[in-house]
Amino acid sequence: MLIGEVARHSGVSPRMLRHYDALGLVRPTGRTVGGYREYSAEDVRRIFHVESLRSLGLSLKQIGRALENPSFTPSALVGDLIRWTEDRLARERELLGRLRAIDASAPAGWQDVLRIVELMQGLNSASPARRLQTVLARPEGVSVPVGLLADAVLAESDPNVAGALRWALARSGGDGVAALAAGVHAEDVDIRRRAVLALAGMSEVPGVAAALADALGDPDPTVRGRAALALGRRGVTAAVPALVGMVVEGSSDVDAAEVLGTLSQDPGCAVRITTALVDELAAPAADSATRIRLTQALVELPVTSVLEVLRQLAHDDDPAVALVASAWVGVLDERSAEDRGDEDS
Repeated sequence: MLIGEVARHSGVSPRMLRHYDALGLVRPTGRTVGGYREYSAEDVRRIFHVESLRSLGLSLKQIGRALENPSFTPSALVGDLIRWTEDRLARERELLGRLRAIDASAPAGWQDVLRIVELMQGLNSASPARRLQTVLARPEGVSVPVGLLADAVLAESDPNVAGALRWALARSGGDGVAALAAGVHAEDVDIRRRAVLALAGMSEVPGVAAALADALGDPDPTVRGRAALALGRRGVTAAVPALVGMVVEGSSDVDAAEVLGTLSQDPGCAVRITTALVDELAAPAADSATRIRLTQALVELPVTSVLEVLRQLAHDDDPAVALVASAWVGVLDERSAEDRGDEDS
């Protein structure tokens, strides 16, 4: 089979076939009387082998080594190809992110493009000081793509830089909520923690509450706790179970108890919270320290809801719990007497 016919059947150009011949990769078995290359069926099969390996990303040099060495094992090379491909995809995703950030900024000219590129370089600097300066020293009137800020928030590990980024993102409005909401579902727990912390600082921006609610079931107590505190401070009663759980676990339990106290201003919610705390007090697995925290959390609720419960706890079999409850009963009785005196006067 002559080179033109091989090219038609294989889809490999005559020029590339000559290149394969020059490299010794696929040499035609014979020559015609006129000196033209003549390929055998085995030569054509080897061409298809070469093309198959090229489709996997192997270089021609690697292909030659693979085909000539009978003891060659492909596993190591395939492993290398996987790593190279993953690296290339990561670089391309990074490039795509940069291009989208530039596009989102709606540049009016190349000066705007260069300004965004400079901003991205600053945010990606290995120096925390430079990253911080990039956020704080932004010229007035220069807008920063919100998606770029959100991505930087999710990636930032330095607490000072992270705080500045969250501040900048909060000032930008609600456009960053979608990126942060995606961060709530990230596999990396650090990204989820950063996402929830940033969302918690975005006040009443639409979509924030829904994103935080998704984090209430997170397996990480820090993620779950930050979401519960932020939602509870917004009056979202769905956070009650997570807040009670924080008291039980001793994770920011003082803050959780204070938020429960705020939520309990609603009488219906006060009953729900009181019941939840009392149920945890009666749980067989609750140790002395846990029951003391639960007792102290009860004190944050309206006196009318918890005074009788505390009086019962003042006679608890656990002396430490009884002591704490007795002390608070005295304080609350005195407070109630003062309130009645004020009403009478």
